[in-house]
Amino acid sequence: MLDAATVERETREYVLVPWSTQSQVRHIPVTHARGCWFYDANGKAYLDFSAQLINVNIGYQHPKVVAAIKEQAERLCYIGPTFDHETRSTLARMIAEVAPPGLKKTMFTTGGTEANENAIKIARMYTGRQKIISRFRSYHGGTYGSMSVGGDSRRWPWEPGVPGVVRVFDPYRYRCPFCSRAAECTLQCVSHIEEVIWYEGPDQIAAIMLEGVTGSNGVIVPPPRYWPEVRRLCDKYGILLISDEVMSGFGRTGKWFAVQHWDVAPDIMTFAKGVTSGYVPLGGVIISEKLARFLDDRPFPSGLTYAGHPLACAAGVANMQVYKEENLIERAATLGQTMGALLKGLYERHPSVGEVRGLGLFWAVELVRDRGTREPLVPWNAPSQGVLNDIRNAALDRGLYVYGRWNILIIAPPLTITEEELRLGVSILDEVLEIADRAAKA
Repeated sequence: MLDAATVERETREYVLVPWSTQSQVRHIPVTHARGCWFYDANGKAYLDFSAQLINVNIGYQHPKVVAAIKEQAERLCYIGPTFDHETRSTLARMIAEVAPPGLKKTMFTTGGTEANENAIKIARMYTGRQKIISRFRSYHGGTYGSMSVGGDSRRWPWEPGVPGVVRVFDPYRYRCPFCSRAAECTLQCVSHIEEVIWYEGPDQIAAIMLEGVTGSNGVIVPPPRYWPEVRRLCDKYGILLISDEVMSGFGRTGKWFAVQHWDVAPDIMTFAKGVTSGYVPLGGVIISEKLARFLDDRPFPSGLTYAGHPLACAAGVANMQVYKEENLIERAATLGQTMGALLKGLYERHPSVGEVRGLGLFWAVELVRDRGTREPLVPWNAPSQGVLNDIRNAALDRGLYVYGRWNILIIAPPLTITEEELRLGVSILDEVLEIADRAAKA
C-alpha cells in the first residue's frame, strides 16, 4: 500500500479533480470508512455530515452490500445491456414497487446526469416537442444536456449548451420574488409557470423538469400545494412531468421519493446516488406505463455500455434490502425531527444563520450578513466560495465533513446516523459558525 505522501503527490501530478481549482485542492488521503465515519492516512476520523455528495445513504461499508458485490463479482462481472440478468431485473422490480403510482419500466444508467439526459430524450421523443422548463436554482448533472437544463452557474462555462431550455423561478419561500415578505405563500410561482407556458407555447413544451426537493442549490422544500398544482398544469397542457430524485430519493426526505410527500405521480422519474449509496455507480430513469407502451413498437435510440451493470445492480438490490430491513426510510423521517430541532438551535444562537429548512435528513443552513436584508454571506453564483470554505475547513479540522455551496451548508448525513452522532455534528457546527458570525459583522 502506498504511503499518504505518495498518494497525495501522484494525485497532484496525474489526477484532474472535478469542480476544483487544482492548485487550491485540500488533499486528504482517505484509507477506510465505516458507518458514518471515514478515516485519513493519519488515522484521523471524520464524521460525515453530508453523506459525501448526499449519496452514502446507508453509511459506509455495510456488510450486506459488500457481500453482494463480492458474490456478484465471482459469478458475473459484466454482460452487455441487451442481455438479461437477474440483478438488473430484480432491482427494476424493487424500484417499481416503491415508486409513485404508474411508474414501472426502468432504463438504467451509470449515474444521475445520464438518467436526466435520457429523461429529456424520452420526453422529446414521446411529445414531438423540444422545449424543457426547469428552474433557476436547479442542478441536473454535468453533461451538456443535463447541464444546460440546470439553472445555476455551473452551466455558464459551457453555454450556449443545448437549445430549448426555459427557466422559471423556484418555490423558494425565503427569497421568493412574489411572497417572501408575505404572511403566507401565495403560490404565485405556479401562476408564473403557467404564464411562461403561454409565452413559450403549450404545444412547444415537452416537459417540466423539477427536483423533488431542490438539492445542491439550497434544499428548497416546496409548499404543500406546489407539486400538485404543477401536475395539474402538465395535465392541462399535455406536458410531461419529470421528477429528478437523484439527490432527494431513497429515503433522504423520509419517503422513498420526495414527490410522495405530496401524493404526486410524475410521468418520468430519475434516480441515482441512494440507489446503491455510492458503492458502485448506478442511476436510472423510470417511466410510466403509458410511455413504456409508446416505446414497445418503436426503437429507442439511446443507451450506455454500462447500463444495468451487474455489479452495480447487485449493490442496488442489497441496498434496497437494507433500507427495508433496517426501516431506514421511517428512521429518516423520525430523526429528521431531531435534526430540525438541533439546527433551529443554531438559528437562535448565531445571527449569521438566516434560515434553517429541510425534510427528513435533508437540511440546509443558510448564512446571511443581515437577517433583515437577507443579504447572502457569500453571493449566490459567486466565482469563489469565500468564507464558506473557511467554515468547512474549520469543521474538517475538528473532524466533521459538511458539504456546502456559497452561503448554504447542506446537512444530509447517512440515514444510519445515531442521535449521539447528530448531536456531535451539530456541536461542531455550533463552534465553526462563529466564523460566519464574525464575517457577517465585518
